[in-house]
Amino acid sequence: MSVPRRIRDVTLVALAVLALTVMLTEPPARADAPLPDDDSFYAAPADLAGRANGSVLGVRPISVFGLPIPVAAWQLRYRTTDSAGRPGLDVATVLVPPMPMPWPGARPLLSYQVPEDSLDTRCAPSFALSGGRDLGVVNTLLDVPFMTAALLRGWALVISDYEGPQSRFFDGVGAGRAVLDGVRAARAFGAGGVSAASPIGGWGYSGGAFATLWAAQLRAEYAPEVRFAGISSGGVPADIPTIARRVDGGPQAGLALLILLALTRNQPESGLPDLLNDRGRALLATDATACGSDLVPENVNARVDDYSRVPNLLGSREFLAAANVDELGGSAPDTPMYLYHSTSDDVIPVSAFTALVDRYCAEGATLTAIHSRFPTHNGAAIGEAMGGMNYLADRFAGRPVAPGCTIR
Repeated sequence: MSVPRRIRDVTLVALAVLALTVMLTEPPARADAPLPDDDSFYAAPADLAGRANGSVLGVRPISVFGLPIPVAAWQLRYRTTDSAGRPGLDVATVLVPPMPMPWPGARPLLSYQVPEDSLDTRCAPSFALSGGRDLGVVNTLLDVPFMTAALLRGWALVISDYEGPQSRFFDGVGAGRAVLDGVRAARAFGAGGVSAASPIGGWGYSGGAFATLWAAQLRAEYAPEVRFAGISSGGVPADIPTIARRVDGGPQAGLALLILLALTRNQPESGLPDLLNDRGRALLATDATACGSDLVPENVNARVDDYSRVPNLLGSREFLAAANVDELGGSAPDTPMYLYHSTSDDVIPVSAFTALVDRYCAEGATLTAIHSRFPTHNGAAIGEAMGGMNYLADRFAGRPVAPGCTIR
């Protein structure tokens, strides 16, 4: 079923205008969009431990980006389980487009992972999508064109704050579980034609790909009733130490510091805190609530070893062991995948992507891997998006995919 042109055009223009508006009207945070840490909606109920994973614990409607656009939107709070096995509360945003479903039956549901890349909840997509004004919303804004493309196909979106209330960047198990429980919650909520019969897709680029693929790896064990029709992910953060070494000392050195701070905070037992010098401990304290969008512009050409008591911290036993806990590739997702990565990626070396694809294929995955000629990390995000969306559209339509690996 095609989307009526008038509705499609109005929606596209409205979303483009709202994105520009939000980018141009930055801090301070609006009174009607309190920071998550100050918002009671994000507080866990007393009976959290007794609720099932994916249970909807609260719902409220929102206006996307605080603007009057023709997309129905709600925030859901739901129960999940963190990487240590403790009950947790998370928040997801559900978006439903105004156009009819693309075919009869249940509306497709796309689990969309924004690259949150943060150490604080003010960087969470739910805060951005509800109209929060802070530099931490930048990563969500950059994904607006891709969200728009999915909505224009008639798909509903569920966008989880998969880093959780402690904003645990590069916590693979926690992120994967939060994504899966967000899907459970969105299906249970059932807005706009979404139901248990809805075909489910997964989408994520860069940090969003990390969460998406961890969810796919954990699905069979953690949420066997959540079956993905297909997954599209690009700019995949494989081999965390290699990423940190690639950007260390360069224009995006703040990402190396973000990785170091995240692993140090997430795994204090790793020994990493003991390897920081006075400057490193001060950084850990002062940037405990930083987003990637804060750290990158503030730390151009910085070097991790300037914050370390030992030389080559990124090659240390402690750092490598901490990173290894959250590496992708421990098992192959049992979901058809479309994976893409620029051969000239300036953030994540393509060799790490190729190695991950090889591991997945050796473990029996069904996937199409694109070694993209679009230059740079951000270039491939734009250039390969249409292929990723079309792949999901075919899976939602029930078109079969040949088993095995196709690598281009």
